[in-house]
Amino acid sequence: MSRQTLERFYTAFQQLDGKAMQACYAPTARFDDEAFSLQGAQEIGAMWRMLCEATQTQGREHWRLDFQIGADGCSAHWEAHYLFSATGRLVHNRIDATFSFDGQGRIASHRDRFDFWRWSRQALGLPGLLLGWSGGLRNKVRQQAAKNLARYRARRP
Repeated sequence: MSRQTLERFYTAFQQLDGKAMQACYAPTARFDDEAFSLQGAQEIGAMWRMLCEATQTQGREHWRLDFQIGADGCSAHWEAHYLFSATGRLVHNRIDATFSFDGQGRIASHRDRFDFWRWSRQALGLPGLLLGWSGGLRNKVRQQAAKNLARYRARRP
């Protein structure tokens, strides 16, 4: 069942369908990556909808997502190609994900890991190259991501 959930999740992501992605999460799910720490399907879903809408705004011609689900059905490797909305810079991000599931096969926890310095060099250019290794830039990105999500949720509850 977990493999089917991940197939649905990543296929929806390929199609930039944030609502379908949200439906894969348990109500009390937890999500963590380099930019976000979120609790609950509503908050996690809002993040995915925000990111999908930003990607659509930048143009689908710049979007590609490839994924492989691990043999254990609880992990995945995915690669996203997109324009970072804040700078318009091309990004190729490589992410390793781990998951746990509830009794109904919904995602209970989701952790994405990627090389923040590599991402920041692509997404932010020179500031990312010079400061992407530092905790200061990572904290600034996390703060900005939280503000963006709060604004998005205020406009689209």
